[in-house]
Amino acid sequence: MLARDDKEHPIPEGLRPRFRELVASLVAGDYQLSTNRPDGVAPVDTSLADFIAEQIDAYGAKLAPLSDEVWQRSIYTWNGPNWQFLIDLTTTEEPVSDLVLHARLPDVEEGQIEVWSVHVP
Repeated sequence: MLARDDKEHPIPEGLRPRFRELVASLVAGDYQLSTNRPDGVAPVDTSLADFIAEQIDAYGAKLAPLSDEVWQRSIYTWNGPNWQFLIDLTTTEEPVSDLVLHARLPDVEEGQIEVWSVHVP
């Protein structure tokens, strides 16, 4: 399903619902994904959750559920033992903002999507 090469690829249709659920938790302020964590997504530790909250607050706009437009710019790449995902986020003011969800998926049998950051690259 996911390519293992050095190119950028669009996020596969099959993973988009999982990322939509993940971002819905962030929109609800559940930065640790402790209340409604989607299947196949790892919990987020407290220090990273605090960092995510600070980044969103510093951006100055409230997160919103992902718009369909984000998939036009969001990508994944292979970097050896992991796939890296960069998902453009939606805010109440922008269907595609400069804020990005950075996540990875280890290439292991029971791998879970791991949130690495929310930031403006």
